Amino acid sequence: MLELGQAKPDGAAATGDLIRESTEATFMADVIEASQTVPVIVDFWAPWCGPCRQLTPALEAAVTGARGKVRLVKVNVDENQAISAQLRIQSIPTVYAFWQGQPVDGFQGAVPASEIKKFIDRLIAQSGGEEGGGLAEAVESAEAMLAEGAASEAAEVFAAVLAEDGKNAAAYGGMVRAYLALGQVEHAEALLNAAPEEIARDAELEAARAQIALARQAESAGPVAELRAAVEANPADHQARLDLAQALYAAGEAEAAVDELLELFRRDRNWNDGAAKAQLLTIFEALKPNDPVALAGRRRLSSMIFS
Repeated sequence: MLELGQAKPDGAAATGDLIRESTEATFMADVIEASQTVPVIVDFWAPWCGPCRQLTPALEAAVTGARGKVRLVKVNVDENQAISAQLRIQSIPTVYAFWQGQPVDGFQGAVPASEIKKFIDRLIAQSGGEEGGGLAEAVESAEAMLAEGAASEAAEVFAAVLAEDGKNAAAYGGMVRAYLALGQVEHAEALLNAAPEEIARDAELEAARAQIALARQAESAGPVAELRAAVEANPADHQARLDLAQALYAAGEAEAAVDELLELFRRDRNWNDGAAKAQLLTIFEALKPNDPVALAGRRRLSSMIFS
């Protein structure tokens, strides 16, 4: 317990600004007015509500972790029935997110911490974040979701970023890749073709373009085992080796695909108008610049070209 004159622990004042209780008398200032400049999450709860006791601490932790990009206001529905009736709160816990005076998102019931984070990421993206940083953080979060296989959730965050900044190349490329991850190649291609001219040649969109080309190849890729057998039976069958590389990449074996293409380039770099090099460059473009497979493959290709 703090004694008079004792300093507050680090962050205590900041937490007080981020998280507060509200009443019918202060709701307008705490939520409607405050949300003009920063998103405000409103947690409707009651002392007797078991799920509320699970959700509220998780909300508080997530809001604190957002470092000022959102605030949390808690409303006891038993003590503030007029607000609850006005917002049609029928069960608790209910959570609403307000931005610029309007409810923009929400959910009911206790949800996992991962879902709370996604909810806050979407809200930050919708609001543009603090000094533009929120958009970058939202894109980063969406990329993490995509890497974890949560393509639908990632697409929602990318979409929220694009709603705020339609020329955000990172979000645009991410949205294309989210569609690809969902198997919606046509949607991905249509989105890419509709990209604003100013960002159409940005690295993120060039990478997405390469990934669409590889996805198209994957649709007609042959069985890996049969193609591997054909190459082993006739190592000079360049078409079989190219087909094997495409099938390997479609199966998620990027490194093995690069190995086969480098071998094809070593055997005949000019075959089929330089098809091996062209396919390698497409794969390198599709992978992230710091991907170990791309880095090693580029080095090996350069060594062959200049040897």
